[in-house]
Amino acid sequence: MKSEKAHDVQERLMELLRSGEFPHVNAYRIICMRSRGAKARAYARIWSMPSIWQSALEIEPFYIIEVLSEHFDKLEEQRKDRVLIHELLHIPKKFSGGLVPHRCFGKKIDEKRVEEIYERIKRG
Repeated sequence: MKSEKAHDVQERLMELLRSGEFPHVNAYRIICMRSRGAKARAYARIWSMPSIWQSALEIEPFYIIEVLSEHFDKLEEQRKDRVLIHELLHIPKKFSGGLVPHRCFGKKIDEKRVEEIYERIKRG
């Protein structure tokens, strides 16, 4: 598997974050990467830096949103936005370096929730 920075995805992510839907997210601590040759069937995935690494390196939390080129790049722009929104929903409100699972405290990260956020962003 090969990966490289995804500047186009980073720009789109910044636009989504400017909507105000994710006020807890530090846009400068998210790095977008594009991978080629991954075996996963996902469009994208989010990676966090475990707290032990943060402590050892004496750095603040970072997240990586990896888009899998073979699947993500074929999508229409609106679908790409929805995929990025889905990944952003995995970032906890405290921006601590952890990840929120698909089901947590009665909330779900699912298509319905993604669509609600997408529609609010679209309306501006």
